[in-house]
Amino acid sequence: MNELLQPVSIARLLSALFLGVLFLQSGLDKVFDWKGNLSWLKEHFAQSPLRNMVPMLLGIITLTELAAGLMSAVGAGLFLVTGGLWLSASGAALSGLALLMLFTGQRLAKDYAGAATLVSYFILSLVTLLLHSSWMG
Repeated sequence: MNELLQPVSIARLLSALFLGVLFLQSGLDKVFDWKGNLSWLKEHFAQSPLRNMVPMLLGIITLTELAAGLMSAVGAGLFLVTGGLWLSASGAALSGLALLMLFTGQRLAKDYAGAATLVSYFILSLVTLLLHSSWMG
């Protein structure tokens, strides 16, 4: 059977593509609606320890999301062409980091419901990383 038709290969491809779509859309939304996102986040974090760092942190999370999405999406293509897993694995790791940053922000803002919604995405990033783990050893 063709290696790409194996269930683990399909899971690798789909999970990398999912993270690519998730983070490219989220990062590009922040780029194209910077003012709207900044305004909402300033209000959201007004009572948190992060209130004076919102513009800088928005820049950091935007770059992290764009990098995670690009690495995941291009990594999925690389996997299809060469079977290589290193780029999509790196995208999954960066996705986990982005989600950890978002989760920390939500918890500091005491938005526990918002933080809870990130958990499933974080689990997906860890599963994706594990699916791609053969590149490490």
